[in-house]
Amino acid sequence: MLSKLENKHILIVGDVMIDRYLRGQVSRISPEAPVPVVRYQSTENRLGGAANVALNIHALKSIPLMCSVVGTDSDGELLARLFPESGLLDEGLVFSSERMTTVKTRVLGNHQQMLRIDQEDDFDLSEQEERALLDRVKGLLDTYPVSAVILQDYNKGVLTASLIHQLMEVCKARKIPVAVDPKKKNFFAYKGAFLFKPNLKEIRDSAPFPVKAEQSSLQQAANYLKSELENTWTMITLSEQGLFLDTNTEEGGQIFPTIPRNIADVSGAGDTVISVAALGIAAGLSPAEIACLSNLAGGQVCEVPGVVPVDRALLETEWESTCRTS
Repeated sequence: MLSKLENKHILIVGDVMIDRYLRGQVSRISPEAPVPVVRYQSTENRLGGAANVALNIHALKSIPLMCSVVGTDSDGELLARLFPESGLLDEGLVFSSERMTTVKTRVLGNHQQMLRIDQEDDFDLSEQEERALLDRVKGLLDTYPVSAVILQDYNKGVLTASLIHQLMEVCKARKIPVAVDPKKKNFFAYKGAFLFKPNLKEIRDSAPFPVKAEQSSLQQAANYLKSELENTWTMITLSEQGLFLDTNTEEGGQIFPTIPRNIADVSGAGDTVISVAALGIAAGLSPAEIACLSNLAGGQVCEVPGVVPVDRALLETEWESTCRTS
């Protein structure tokens, strides 16, 4: 099954960042304040944000084309080095002296997260940055046979309302399906998307009525989104309850439950779900196949601490034992 997802060119536009992990041991409380003292041991830098979507696409043996704007600072240089080290192309990175590179630093003591420090600019791209990024996107679309585009928003300023509109028009003209993982600020800017994938909290925050994790309520939310966005598919992730998928048929949407997991960290699960769903759409999988694979992949990464991409071999095994028999 997963071989159908291979060798697809998927273009991703969104906020990239570095996930930095400072690890150490805790054995005492500071005499200066009632806080643990972490005896430093190591630092690890990983690609995060929308770049984690690219890592998931790469892990499934397809070709991600990551487009974003990062700073000309030392962290921007580090992020650029992490791309080829992770097997990713860096052609879509635009460097700007007007903003800093986003870094999320997590302090881990005895393998438990104790503190997170965010370094970021979250204001919108300037008109010059927008033009540069849009030109980069068009250049990649002219160069590679892109099967789908993912717009991955973290509210850090890359996906402005203006840029979203222009990207949607470019993809419409080229008949390329767009999958969207939105955030609240520009939630209703993605008119005409093929797949719109909010989580339950995001749809609750944006709908003008209460939304419950129940069939009829989720269908009402999906109908509302279609009236506002004219999107084709709606996928609402429901955390441990799985996901709801409505593909605009007379039968309406359906809740697809997930399998029980030992949850360690939910970070990055949405990145994995949108990656698998977009690849499934590009590969022509059925809605049920896409829902089951997305569920499995999103749940799998929650069993591992930190932000990690999907394990392809494990996903294949779980598909055989779960989706194929369901």
